[in-house]
Amino acid sequence: MSSPLLSPRWLGIHLAALLVAAVCVAGTFWQGTRAFEPDRDVITNPVEDLADAIPVADLGEPGDFLHPNLTANTAVEASGHFDADAQVVVPQYLDGAEGYAVVLPLVTAEGVAMPVNRGWTEDPDAVPAPPEGNVTVTGWLQPPQDSSEGFVPMGAPEEGTVERIAPSLLVGEWDQRLYAAYLTLPEHEPAVDGLTAMPPPEPPTGFTINWRSLSYAVQWAMFGVSALVFWIILMRRELQEARARDTGGASESGGPPSDQTVGAGS
Repeated sequence: MSSPLLSPRWLGIHLAALLVAAVCVAGTFWQGTRAFEPDRDVITNPVEDLADAIPVADLGEPGDFLHPNLTANTAVEASGHFDADAQVVVPQYLDGAEGYAVVLPLVTAEGVAMPVNRGWTEDPDAVPAPPEGNVTVTGWLQPPQDSSEGFVPMGAPEEGTVERIAPSLLVGEWDQRLYAAYLTLPEHEPAVDGLTAMPPPEPPTGFTINWRSLSYAVQWAMFGVSALVFWIILMRRELQEARARDTGGASESGGPPSDQTVGAGS
């Protein structure tokens, strides 16, 4: 005897239950994703940000510590003159190739140096001279690099080579006070001419919980669970009624003999 849950009516109920479950899962996932999407007010485009660059002095007085969590990737402009004699190179990868970032101080009128990453080159001995005189450069403020960045070159010249772009190391190379950060320049800056511009920093992102979407996700999940429980209850009830019908039929066939049978034996 086939199961009552395989009847055409129940096959339709099963299909409807599966569709409801799929919709609830999709709704929960969609609203849950929206609840934790990056805040559109926080997402930025580093290249477009350059148009709204702010003076580096607005982030703090010369020589002040620039907190990397608050200022990283900020588009800033700085004015001063390049100290070409203090230029150093830093081993860096670019698209998997080994080369060197060319770094030199931009000395402001206050005598404070902003480390500037001019660009990348494969040959540290063939670096073009930086612009002369007072200049204003625009770039992205970057926090000091850590020891995991760059590589250890084989046979590179020791003089004028620094392990990474970090004021804690550059302070031993330069005489000026330093900002605790450095600038990466875009390709249109004259100081990058003859070098390969380093890629812009990754756009900073952040998110705030969208409580409305999160509540919708919870509602979708609760509705899906409720539908699943209701489906199970319906199936159990159907099976119980089917067993009751089968039990009732057996009882009637196995009951006391009819009057006609008794009369025939008397």
